Amino acid sequence: MAAANRSGRIRPTHYRAIFISDVHLGFSGCSARYLLDFLRSTTCDYLYLVGDIIDIWQMKKRPYWPQEHNDVIRTILGKAKHGTRIIYVPGNHDEALRDFDGLILGNLEVRRQHVHTTLTGRRLLVIHGDEFDGVVRYSRSLALIGSTLYEFLLNLNTVVNFVRRRLGFSYWSLAGVLKHRVKQAVSFISRFESALAHEARRFDADGVVAGHIHRAEIATIQEILYCNCGDWVESCTALVERNDGALELLHWSEVTESLKTYTLAA
Repeated sequence: MAAANRSGRIRPTHYRAIFISDVHLGFSGCSARYLLDFLRSTTCDYLYLVGDIIDIWQMKKRPYWPQEHNDVIRTILGKAKHGTRIIYVPGNHDEALRDFDGLILGNLEVRRQHVHTTLTGRRLLVIHGDEFDGVVRYSRSLALIGSTLYEFLLNLNTVVNFVRRRLGFSYWSLAGVLKHRVKQAVSFISRFESALAHEARRFDADGVVAGHIHRAEIATIQEILYCNCGDWVESCTALVERNDGALELLHWSEVTESLKTYTLAA
């Protein structure tokens, strides 16, 4: 986790690998400011972009590309320039990039799926996961309707959190609460996780790293390590492999709040 020195500046923290997914650049709900802070506060040997980094679906509906989104791309490319190996595993919102599977441009490569080996020798299948979502796979129109409803929830969430900030409360995700409370959503997530565990076993992997459902988690399912990176729309989370090979989830909005507290105290 990043730390602040006495001047209040963040010292970059090095991780062996960082996995981020569901950034949705090109969508107004993208938390690009938090992501930029995270990228500038960390370094790594491997950076995995686990799908839906660029939201082509949203950009076709409503063009949106502020400077912060451009800065995210420039920061990622800057990491590649300075030696970080970047593996881009496209998702359904940036599926056009799947046509470039196997493309290598310096330290940046595009893969439909990839197997990452941790320092301790664990093999992790890295895949976005939309292939195991029946709605996305078999009914694109229904998926687009769901995306519109999700956008409505996020816009409502923006209003709610504006009021919460004025009252001195921390960030809160309405969409995230609904995912955990609605029975059908909980059932879908369970089936999704089981399907990915089965796919990891098919690849003879010890675990799987995915995105897609915007729910950060590390769990053991059917003796397979299941990891989900979360997203940079609701939760602002990343999966990291520490330098000793251990895996950890970082909730960056919470980290940022703790660093603000430290700076004020210092």
